[in-house]
Amino acid sequence: MSGRALSFGVMAEAYERFRPGYPVELCDMVMAYAGRPVRTALEIGAGTGKATRLFAQRGVTVTATEPDGAMLAELRKHVPVNVSTVQAAFEELRRDERYGLVYAAAALHWTNPESRWSRMAALVEPGGVFASFGGPVQLTDPTVEEAVRAARAPFLESDEIPSPDGTPPGYDLQWPGTELQRSEWFTGVQQSVIARRLTMSARDYVGHLSTISAYLVLPALEQEQVFSQIMQVLPETVEIGADITVHLARRRYEQ
Repeated sequence: MSGRALSFGVMAEAYERFRPGYPVELCDMVMAYAGRPVRTALEIGAGTGKATRLFAQRGVTVTATEPDGAMLAELRKHVPVNVSTVQAAFEELRRDERYGLVYAAAALHWTNPESRWSRMAALVEPGGVFASFGGPVQLTDPTVEEAVRAARAPFLESDEIPSPDGTPPGYDLQWPGTELQRSEWFTGVQQSVIARRLTMSARDYVGHLSTISAYLVLPALEQEQVFSQIMQVLPETVEIGADITVHLARRRYEQ
């Protein structure tokens, strides 16, 4: 687990406040794909539990796992009783239980690529579902986007996380669908996009940036400076595109 992956704890409350939650439509999509009742689920890198809540509210018994104690403490403030929590990285999870659904919300890229799918396969029951979903929050106005890019440039070239397997942005099938399709353990790979447009104040947008790992790993003084520079170029409110790319796959039945 990299330092960048563990950089969120200090910002747990900001993460809860500024990161958009997930729509009911996402849960509907996963359940429809499952094609049968989903009773148990495991979340990898649950953060403050925004996705955990979505599935728990449907009556699914969720085990939320997260390596950062501060994030888990924030999660526990918001989740219903049918959620249990485990403080552990994906690579530390015991593989003695299987779940009808295993999912990761904007967290899969932090897992170890060498053992990712063999570990995942050990956690999903045969015929069960794996789901990964997330996507960058982007300013929809190109003029504002360019102004922010220029304000950020002295501190950061980019604040995006590149595709873990190098798949270019324009390709039909994006990561992790690309890896899932090559995996011997999963089948029926599907990719869908849930389009979202949200409006937020300039201050809340900068609050959102403050939860992104590229900024979190900057020295404190540089963080202060870059956020101040960005605030100066933003209008009072901004529209953001927060599309969710959803990947679904089914655990093969063992031969």
